[in-house]
Amino acid sequence: MKLSLVVPCYNEEENVELFYKEVAKCFEGKIQDYEFVFVNDGSKDKTMKKLKEIYKNRKSDNVKLIGFSRNFGKEAAIYAGMQQAEGEYTTIIDADLQQRPEVVVQMVQILEENEDYDCVAAFQEKRSEGKVLTFLKNSFYKIINTVADTEFISGASDFRTFRTNVREAILSVSEYHRFSKGIFSWVGFETKFIPYVAEQRNAGTSKWSFRKLFKYGMDGIISFSVAPLRMATWAGTICAELALIYMVIIFLQKLFFGIDVPGHATIVTLILFIGGVQLFFLGVLGEYISKMYIQEKNRPIYITRETYGIEED
Repeated sequence: MKLSLVVPCYNEEENVELFYKEVAKCFEGKIQDYEFVFVNDGSKDKTMKKLKEIYKNRKSDNVKLIGFSRNFGKEAAIYAGMQQAEGEYTTIIDADLQQRPEVVVQMVQILEENEDYDCVAAFQEKRSEGKVLTFLKNSFYKIINTVADTEFISGASDFRTFRTNVREAILSVSEYHRFSKGIFSWVGFETKFIPYVAEQRNAGTSKWSFRKLFKYGMDGIISFSVAPLRMATWAGTICAELALIYMVIIFLQKLFFGIDVPGHATIVTLILFIGGVQLFFLGVLGEYISKMYIQEKNRPIYITRETYGIEED
């Protein structure tokens, strides 16, 4: 098997059939030996029904279908699809046709012609989102590259094609809270970044709200940096130094100038300030502890409800 297409699907009933046809049309005469690994991530619409029709009407045994018991998230769907991929190359691609199969052909060609590259990842040179969202995404990459040891390429997505050694390395990272962009960077390997233009969605709306993007970004920072924990030490040191300076100022005012320093307002302000700092970092510590708590439960990353075209061990 030359290529495995891992396709996470969540509420994509209007897209999956056209995606299947577009890939077949685009790959004709260019990539012959390939398979689809569709992962239905607990969709609430008729996505699973459409995928079953694709499986039933397939022209060859190149379609695998995994149905989750509920929505476990795109990261879990990517992991499940990679577990069932058998191709020499593996591609992660969305079903909404914003990521075109023509780019996949280009990725495979680069890997075929350059043995030094293990992975080809696509990134958006120009974003089509609003200015505020673009600014926030760019700010996220600046922040995480400042606090994390792993380098993150701005605009790089999960849309990429890679060799078997990369796939096996990703699967070996079996942590529950997954952040694929960070995992791909963390495992290393030689990666070629190519620009692409994200097309308009064929149908439906984006599943990523601002709240989900913010949470996803925070998960990425917590997963690949301990800087938020170290900030507590920095903040404590700064507060202690400021308190010492303020104490010296009060002492000098009283001793040499006879100035009476009002106490109530000052004390209340300092208590509220230091209490706020402590509560903030207790929250940060709680985020790390909560992820450790869930990881220690050793729950599966996903639960399968039904599969098609997959031989169970």
